[in-house]
Amino acid sequence: MNKTVNPNVLRMTNIYAPTLKEDPSDADITSAKLLVRAGMIRKEAGGLYSFLPLGLRVLHKVENIVREEMDVTGAQEVLMPFLQRAELWKESGRWNDYGPELLRVTDRHDNEFCLSPTHEEIITDLVKNELRSYKDLPKNLYQIQIKFRDEIRPRFGLLRSREFMMKDAYSFNANAESVDETYDDMRAAYCRMFERMGMNYRIVEADPGQIGGHGTEEFMALAETGEAELVYCECGYAADVEVGECSPQAQAFPAEKMEKVATPGVHTIAELAEFLGCEEAATAKAFSGKDAEGNVWVLFVPGNYEVNECKAGRVVPGFQPLTDEDMEKSGLVKGSMGPVGLPEGVRVAADESLRSVERWVVGANDDGYHYVGAKLGEDFQVDAWGDICTVHVGDACPHCGKPLSGARGIEVAQIFKLGTKYSEQMNANYMAEDGTEQPFFMGCYGVGISRSMAAIVEQFNDEHGMCWPPAVAPAHVCVIPLTVGDEEVQPVAEKIAEELTDAGFEVVIDDRKERAGVKFADADLIGWPLQVVVGKRGLAEGTVEVKRRRTGEKVSVSLQSLAEARKFAREYGRPGKRVSEFVSQLF
Repeated sequence: MNKTVNPNVLRMTNIYAPTLKEDPSDADITSAKLLVRAGMIRKEAGGLYSFLPLGLRVLHKVENIVREEMDVTGAQEVLMPFLQRAELWKESGRWNDYGPELLRVTDRHDNEFCLSPTHEEIITDLVKNELRSYKDLPKNLYQIQIKFRDEIRPRFGLLRSREFMMKDAYSFNANAESVDETYDDMRAAYCRMFERMGMNYRIVEADPGQIGGHGTEEFMALAETGEAELVYCECGYAADVEVGECSPQAQAFPAEKMEKVATPGVHTIAELAEFLGCEEAATAKAFSGKDAEGNVWVLFVPGNYEVNECKAGRVVPGFQPLTDEDMEKSGLVKGSMGPVGLPEGVRVAADESLRSVERWVVGANDDGYHYVGAKLGEDFQVDAWGDICTVHVGDACPHCGKPLSGARGIEVAQIFKLGTKYSEQMNANYMAEDGTEQPFFMGCYGVGISRSMAAIVEQFNDEHGMCWPPAVAPAHVCVIPLTVGDEEVQPVAEKIAEELTDAGFEVVIDDRKERAGVKFADADLIGWPLQVVVGKRGLAEGTVEVKRRRTGEKVSVSLQSLAEARKFAREYGRPGKRVSEFVSQLF
């Protein structure tokens, strides 16, 4: 080994990266398989992972991109406790509302705490006695820290783990207009982050979920393995199907009066439509649930659509589906529910598209029977109307009317306008310019650091392994000497590694005494963006082979060309953020 080599060159003999030839049996998606096989992560328990050196290098690169773009906006980094006092969550009202994902613990003094899934409460408590005047606003504080959510079914590797790395930021503003400005700054910063990571993403309208507030968007990394379904239009509109606007074309059923019809053996809408000789859109599908106060509701949508539980929660606050046991206790007949003759106290909600349909085809609340021609306003009443259907690919875009396209995505970030939800609950006020005390207007802005890492793998891989974009790769270049220790090959490989490092690249040299095939397989599996192969045959011709990992293209490059490239690097500075552009010019 050349002892004078640049100490910043990484060496495979020193790196703890135990690669595997076979996929782990418990990995369910590509990123989980490849990250484990490449020696980047190891599963400790369900939803819990250790990051090994190469994986941690990638994680840190994602972190640093996020940190740099946050700092550009003027946001300031803090670090808050992972363990949070129960009192804060009780003050905000989320201690009981958050659900079983909030892991609650008790210390030796019987004090209650929780492992942080998010930090709205603690950040509000942190600033409410310090930011006292409108002159102190706005302020935007962020942290990069581990979070914990006790997922009932952790899966998909880093995409739905219980413990994960996240950047969360919180802004404190004097009014809604100021929040809008911060929100727009964060939105632009997030676009820069994901573009730097090389990610293919879309910004979609989203649901605020347990965070709350109003006005929220998700950043979705497009991938077939994504859990989320989204719709989008060429005009720029995009939304998660949970919130995508929907205008179904419900059809009327030709009937002059309500008639009870026996429908033996009919259990689905498709079977009902076939039995009656009509389109599914001419029937009404029922779905039962209860609101926050425990009142039972039956919801109706056109038969060719599904009830969207997320949207239903806006029409019926606190909506939760009924179990089969709950339905039986409420006197509802599963598979035959209809708005006519419901048990006393059961309320009815319907999709807005059904308002114009005079006569409906619905269940008769009697097993094996349906009503044909039930008249709205005469045979039954509707207590609440709204958009409660799940949008379909092909539905009309709510902005331009063109058919919507569909895709799957991985949520990697979400931004929220919280309004005064937390500040009012926690009495967090500031002195306004007119001398009155006013609650802070807040915003919340999160990026899944470890999720982004996995999402990048889902987007950039092939049958041989990962294909990291240069900005987040564990190193930019892997120099592969085919004969380790050879007096001709080894010094040239060391020299190339040293000089590329001096030029600003992150370089690893595979100095293991392994067969060439093993080195090539590991290089592809790990996903180094560029591979420089140094062998006796090439050196005899004054060349080395350079391979672009993503395309598989191999180029024979003269050592003189490498020297000219290094000269270019010295003249124009270190590649830094421009490494991908530099690489394209280099070879």
